[in-house]
Order: sequence, then C-alpha cells, then structure tokens
Amino acid sequence: MSSSSRESAEGAGWGPAERGTYRQSMPASDRRERISWLDPRMLWAARNGVLASWFGDPTGATRSRWVAQREAAGAPADKVIRRDDPDRFSFLVIGDTGEGGEPQYAVVPGLLEAGRDTRFAVIASDVIYPVGSADDYAAKFFRPYRDYPAPVYAIPGNHDWYEDLGGFMRVFCDDAPALPPGPAPRPPTRAWLRALLWHRPRADDGRHLDEARALRSAPGRRAVQPGPYWAIDAGPVRVVGIDTGLLGTLDAEQGAWLREVARGPRPKILVTGSPLYVDGRYRPCPVEGGGTVDDIVRDPDHRFVAAIGGDIHNYQRYPVRLPDGRTLQYVVAGGGGAFTHATHTIPRVDVAGVSERDFRCYPLRGDSLAFYSALYGRRLRLPRFFALTEAEAAAVIAERLGIGPTRAPGAPARVTRRMRLVAGLLGTGRRPDRTRRFRLPVHRLYTQLFSPGSATYRPPFFKSFLRLDVGPDAVRLRCYAATGNR
Repeated sequence: MSSSSRESAEGAGWGPAERGTYRQSMPASDRRERISWLDPRMLWAARNGVLASWFGDPTGATRSRWVAQREAAGAPADKVIRRDDPDRFSFLVIGDTGEGGEPQYAVVPGLLEAGRDTRFAVIASDVIYPVGSADDYAAKFFRPYRDYPAPVYAIPGNHDWYEDLGGFMRVFCDDAPALPPGPAPRPPTRAWLRALLWHRPRADDGRHLDEARALRSAPGRRAVQPGPYWAIDAGPVRVVGIDTGLLGTLDAEQGAWLREVARGPRPKILVTGSPLYVDGRYRPCPVEGGGTVDDIVRDPDHRFVAAIGGDIHNYQRYPVRLPDGRTLQYVVAGGGGAFTHATHTIPRVDVAGVSERDFRCYPLRGDSLAFYSALYGRRLRLPRFFALTEAEAAAVIAERLGIGPTRAPGAPARVTRRMRLVAGLLGTGRRPDRTRRFRLPVHRLYTQLFSPGSATYRPPFFKSFLRLDVGPDAVRLRCYAATGNR
C-alpha cells in the first residue's frame, strides 16, 4: 500500500483496512471520550474567548503576572532554555492535541515510531480541550504520551487560556502556584461585566495532577519552561515559542522579548499558536504597540527559516520567497488530535507568490470534501444525496478550482449537477478569478460551526505531526500522517 495520500486513495486511509493498534493503549473510559462543540454546555464553558472579544482581552496583563511570578521563582529573565543537543538532531512538533479520544490516540503509534530518536517534542497550541483544566491533563497529555522518551515543551493555545492558563503553568512551568486575585474592576465598566461572566476553574481543579505526573516520571522526560513563551537553544538552531493568547495577538512585553531573542546569527524556527499563512490568507499577527510578528520573522538579520503555527486542525505549507532571495516555510501544523478543520474550503492558492503548484495540504481537498459529505449525509439522513466518493470529490474540486488532479489519477469521475451542488453547499473553495455571485455564503459558518462538529470516531481521521531534522547547514521538515488504519 502506498504511504502517501498524494499517491493513492489507500494511502489517505480510504478503502477496507484494519484499524490501527492505537486502541490497545486506550483505557476503556477514554474510548467513550466525546467533545461536542455543538453542545451548548461546552460552548458556555469556553465562553472566555467571546467575552475577551466583546469586553476587552485581559490575557496580556495576566500573562505579565505569570511571567513575573516565574522570574521571582528563579526562571531565567531571557526565557531561553539552553540544551546540550549536538549539531545534528531531530525533534517533533504536534499541534492541537488534547481532546483525549480516538483521533488523538491514533497519532501516537506513528509518533513514537517516527520520534524514537528525537531529542524533544513541542506541542503547538491547545494542549488541552475544552478549557485547559488541570484535571484533564491525565487523560489528554500524560497518558497518551507516557511512552515518549524525551521532554515535551508547549506553547498555549486559546483553549489553554479559558481558565487563565492555570493548568498549563502547573504542568509545564515547575508547578507554578495559582496567581493571587488581581484588583477587582469597578462597576459598571466593561471589565466589570467581563469579570462577572468570566469562566474560572473549580476550586479543587488539579487534585489528580500528582498521580498523572507518575505516567511520565522517568528521568529526562520532564520539561521545565520559564513561562508560556520561551526560546530553546538546541544544537545549531534556536526554536522560539510565542503565546498568542485568546485572540491571536502579542502583548507589548512579549513583542519586545521576541525582537530581542530574534537577534543574532543562529538560524531560528518560530512556533506559534496563530499561523501566519492559513487557508490561502495572510495573517501577520499584530503586536501591541505596532508592527507584526511576521515583520520580525521576515527581517533578514533575524535568520528565521520557518514559522509553524497550530490552531487550525490540518496541515498546510506555504513556501514564501522573500525579496532578498530567501524562502521561508510557513506551516500550519494543527493535526495532532482534535477535530479536523476542512481543507476543501481553501480557495485556489495565490498569496505572496505561492501558487497551487507550491502549496501543500493534508488532508487533500478532495479527501476533505469526501469526508464531510459522508459525515453530513449521515447526520442529515441524506446519504444518497450528500455522500461523494473520494474520486467524485477530487473531480469536482479540480473543476471548481481549475487545478489538475492532486493524486495520481485513475479513471476520472464525471462531474454531475448533484456533485456541484453538494460541493457548493459544503463550502468548497473557488478560483480567485471566478465570480462568487452564486456561491452560497457558508465558508465562515462551515469553518466555525460545522468543522468543530466533525469529530468522528471511525477512520480515516486525517491527523498529522511534524518531524524536523536539524543539521549544521539545513533543516528538513516532514509531515507524517495518521489515518487511524494500519
């Protein structure tokens, strides 16, 4: 069987196949783990992001208090972790992991195999769903990765911030104690209303953490971070992890730190919770006080070679050639375990000089459309209307975007009116030069509402992670897929 989704349907996980060995490592209770983002109770618990967008974002001030507390406890002021890695080594990047169910566990066997000789791993955003609770770390961090033999570092995502980062700081930052209460805002201000509605952790949250830590207690497995953002000097490179909080921005204090650690001749790799290129769009990530994260990344004096972001739950790669001749690899790497964000909604790529010929994504757009058409065919009890085969989905994607077949072609499928209608209803992207007059306005709704409701517990899962092989003169970045099948 082919090993790549670009080579065969079987390589993408379609067709009859035996389910992978990952279920053997799952406790029976975890097999029933379900997070539904269409459940009003779940949405209410995760309300802080909406409150921050309505009434002002408090994460910058809270982050500053966490950082000050860590410095007072002895963490290095420059927030640099200095390791003794050799000039040639490898590490993993896994994004948006922590739902705790079958899709997360399905990544683990391949991750352990591909990562058996790696020196460390980095989780890029959303370590724990739904709200970053400390008591969720046992099932969604310590147990899934209990056999990974090296340290795991992390940057928080917006979900880790839904309880003011308390669980994250306890696990990754030397069991940092809870922050003392800040000054209470005065009524009837926006800050007062926000505080009134703000979701906070339970008083006894984290009571099982000591027991959970025993699952990764072997020497050399614990990573102690100086705070929610950091830099790692590893062999010839510096890996820089930034915390973009609830709304995907940087506070002024962190922005000044990023400019400082970006200096110097050492090549650098950025890991961020907010990808800078995603879904065919440019999102440079504003910094409070002026400028953007991408301004810092593109500066030739800073020598960044890649910017890897989580938050969006799939794999995308944009090799952007800069005016000075360098090529920066902008990567989305959020396929580590949470529900799959659709890729078939990505329009034909034409951004920053990157065309369809250069762009890569996983799942392929046709596989994404086939997956979603079957999913909503089942949920709406209209499988004969909605469900497209992977060949049909690939054909209608090629027609709508005006691109050739992404996978090695077999017998081409004939595109019918039904296929076109299903593709339009499910938000399939279009060519930039084609009129949108008759396009249904479902793209944003689909991404924000339907994708979070797409978690299924039958393969293919379309999960992924990255392995980076670092040498004195080059960094090789590879995306590994996990379908859930052998």
